[in-house]
Parts: sequence; C-alpha cells; structure tokens
Amino acid sequence: MGQIHRPEFSGGRNRAPRKPKKSQLPIALLVTILVVGFGFYLNQYNDKMVVYLLFGLSFGVILQRSRFCFTASLRDPCITGSTSVTRAVLIACSLATIGFTAIKYSAFAGGNPIPGMDNVGQISFALVIGAVLFGIGMVIAGGCASGTLMRVGEGFTMQMLSLVFFVIGSLWGAHDMGWWRANVIKESPSVFLPDVFGWLGALLVQFLIILLLYIAAVKWQEKKMGSAE
Repeated sequence: MGQIHRPEFSGGRNRAPRKPKKSQLPIALLVTILVVGFGFYLNQYNDKMVVYLLFGLSFGVILQRSRFCFTASLRDPCITGSTSVTRAVLIACSLATIGFTAIKYSAFAGGNPIPGMDNVGQISFALVIGAVLFGIGMVIAGGCASGTLMRVGEGFTMQMLSLVFFVIGSLWGAHDMGWWRANVIKESPSVFLPDVFGWLGALLVQFLIILLLYIAAVKWQEKKMGSAE
C-alpha cells in the first residue's frame, strides 16, 4: 500500500503556508535614483549640501546596521542583561573625547577662542528634571533621537509618531529655556575638566571613568548572561 500523507497540525489548526517575501530591490533602486537626483539638485545651490547629504545617509546606514541606540544601552542591561550596546556607546564616547579634545586644544594653543567654551552645560535641578523626563520618554517611545530617526527610515509607524512629538517637545523646551536659565540655572555651577585637571589630566580622568564603566558593563553581563560577547 502507498504511504498515506497526513496534514500537519499545530495546536489543532492547519499551518497556513507562508507567503514569499516581496523583493525590496526595486524600491532600493528607486530610492537610490531619487537620492542621486536630489544630490545633483543640491549641488546647483551649494556643493557642501551634497557632503551633508552623503554624511547623513552614511550615518543612517551605520545606525541601522549596528542597531546603535542610547535607549538600548541603558534599557538592555536592566531587561535582558546584555551590555553590548552599552559598551559600544562607551567606545563611541572615547572616540568623541579624543576628537573634541583635539579640536578644543588646537584652538587653545593657537590663541583662538575655544569652541564650546561659552556653552559648557551647567549642573542644575533643570538638568535632573530634563534627564528624568527624557529617560522616561525614550523608553516609552522605544528609542532615543538616533534610534527614532533610524526606525523612521525603516518605516516604523510608532517611531514616526514619536518623531512628531519629539519635535514638538524640542520646540517647547527651546521656547521655555529662557525661563529656566533666569530662574533655575543662573546660579548653578558649570564644570570644564581642563580648568580643573589640565588638558592631559582631563583626558586621563575621562578615560578612567569610561574604562571603569566598561569593566562594570562586562561584569554585569557576565553575571546576568554568563558571558560578555
């Protein structure tokens, strides 16, 4: 007798065949053509805009492929125990420290105004309130600024809504910033590490803090997940 073929069952129901995924290649080609055309359009008015466009696209691709997100760097250790994104953020901070120190010190050594010296953030109660509100908001929204923009590019509807309110909140904050400066921030201290430790000392202190945080992140993942890959 021939072999009898029986339908597979899962939980008492037949499994519906999966639909083949549609190729996204035509969409990718169309977007590429539009980007190139937009680049030629910008070049007619300002060639620097083309550089900005290429940098923005490259930055977006890197964010998307690396899944880089400040929210994940703070959320994942608490939820899953993974600190891979946390360590990536710390490495990024290390690279940024080297770059910004070089820019600021070169201006200082040349006798020019140091970029950002007039914009050193003050430590105040406003900073605490802003950090708590932003932290709560980015966890609820599922992404920080970079993560939200990256997921908007991927087509996530939730992040599109988050981006709208992100813009509204930023405009609202900028509108009220004068009141905060006049009533809350004006008496608050600001700390510029080179003024306290010198340029080399500031670098060492910064890297020591980052190194300690990196070691703590590795130990935390080993404790929660058994490995720190």
